[in-house]
Amino acid sequence: MAQKTYLTRLKLTDFRNYASATLALDERHVVLTGDNGSGKTNLLEAVSFLSPGRGLRRAVLSDVTRVGASGGFSVFADLEGREGEVAIGTGIETAEETTSRKLRLNGTPAKSVEELTDHLNVLWLTPAMDGLFTGGASDRRRFLDRLVLSLDPAHGRRAADYERAMRSRNRLLSEGRFDPAWLSGIEVQMAELGIAMAAARREMLTLLAALIARSGETPFPSPTLSLVGFLDEDDTRPYAELEEAYAENLRDSRHRDAAAGRTLHGPHRADLLVRHREKDMEAERCSTGEQKALLVGLILAHARLTGDMTGCAPVLLLDEIAAHLDEGRRASLFDLVHDLGGQAFMTGTDRAMFSALNDRAQFFTVSQGKVLS
Repeated sequence: MAQKTYLTRLKLTDFRNYASATLALDERHVVLTGDNGSGKTNLLEAVSFLSPGRGLRRAVLSDVTRVGASGGFSVFADLEGREGEVAIGTGIETAEETTSRKLRLNGTPAKSVEELTDHLNVLWLTPAMDGLFTGGASDRRRFLDRLVLSLDPAHGRRAADYERAMRSRNRLLSEGRFDPAWLSGIEVQMAELGIAMAAARREMLTLLAALIARSGETPFPSPTLSLVGFLDEDDTRPYAELEEAYAENLRDSRHRDAAAGRTLHGPHRADLLVRHREKDMEAERCSTGEQKALLVGLILAHARLTGDMTGCAPVLLLDEIAAHLDEGRRASLFDLVHDLGGQAFMTGTDRAMFSALNDRAQFFTVSQGKVLS
């Protein structure tokens, strides 16, 4: 059984539509119900800021601060984490768009937001992700990279460094500055980072596939996952050879990329393909209900993998999770979430939809920036 991580207190100041709010929690799941627009998702977003990145909305930090607030926003949480009790505080001190997020652990400034993964993992599923299988490849790459980050916190830094190097190369090519030494240095860096990124993605899919294969039947369909477009699964050459081959590809494609105005080949062009295993059908061709069920199954599988690999069950954020499920599938979902061993935050408009949770959850009513137990 994975170790349980859970929040015991959540406090917001000038966050979205909350001037201030405090939730006293225990290790049970948390159900937030209320009308649309009342602030339920904002609470989930606040919890998502307890992980690296820009939260579940990928928001510009200045947009998170409550309209009319004189300063920035803050999110504070007490939690039982991987290394025991910890107090986490994060936010911005001003409402300026260029302000970076600050982080304190037990009152001490953290060196980087990646330190958050030493204490907990936060995973989420939101309605905005419902179009994952029919949307653009960039959405699926971002989704996959989020999965990788839960097990490999360095993946985010590699991806950022790769993007920075690629922008430098693109700028040199657009300016017609084909200095061989300068470009070669950037391309070697891109090759090292790009192959590492692709390898981490491929390893994640391999681990997920193995877990799904041994999980047996569930109320949700099983996804078959593959990565195409860069470092495909059948390429088993040593990483050193792959790096050399990609650097050579970049060198040979300078004029083509200059004409296109962008780098045409690399991990930034890869795509995650998902199939409905039982129906042997591409996810994008499945019905809307089947796509939602596939996504739920994929998130649950990844949550279980995270618990197995880290020894610590993740905190799950499930926004409007029960809206499109029948009563039987809802009850099965709640059982599966509970069996993961972590704490889950769930939202909905109707409290009755969560009745199968019984005393396994705390229930709160959200109304226009107020939270009532």
